[in-house]
Amino acid sequence: MITVGLTGGIGAGKSTVSALLSEQGAVIIDADAIVHELQAPGQPVLAAMVERFGEGILLPDGRLDRQAVADLVFGDDEALADLGRIVHPAVGEEIARRMAAEADTDHVVILDVPLLVESGRKDMAALIVVDVDPDVAVARLVEQRGMTEADARARIARQASREERLAGADHVIDNHGDRDALRRRVLEVWDQLTSLEATA
Repeated sequence: MITVGLTGGIGAGKSTVSALLSEQGAVIIDADAIVHELQAPGQPVLAAMVERFGEGILLPDGRLDRQAVADLVFGDDEALADLGRIVHPAVGEEIARRMAAEADTDHVVILDVPLLVESGRKDMAALIVVDVDPDVAVARLVEQRGMTEADARARIARQASREERLAGADHVIDNHGDRDALRRRVLEVWDQLTSLEATA
């Protein structure tokens, strides 16, 4: 197994890069997707969130209202920390389980984690950073996800800075151009990844 980290600030286009790597044969362990699975109705993580934040974080059909959670925790350090204590250990356990299942393979395993730099994780053969100017990221979040500019900037401010991410990068994928340019750069990085030594 070759373990490679993939990260980037919100709005950078990390999910698009992840999908392009998957097309090349990478095994994707997507932290955001795992969060969604663990926060599904009937899961212990969702039950713990309701116990902490109340029934107001649920939609009428029992699913999590993600915007309601965001409205509660962004701007409230204590609430954000409580959310992290509920969600992060469960996500970490699931990531570890999926990595263990790949340990004896020759796959390139991509750890697609938004807060990878912040976590300080070092057990990877390489780190890919998807990079865009924060103002470009804000514009995309407003246009594509319907966020307010203030909400987008607040979320970006909660993450590592662009400079901090780039300082730890082994490969930088610039996502200021079009989809074809992005694909070409991803293929360049993929060729380099497949020549790395296994990390497990």
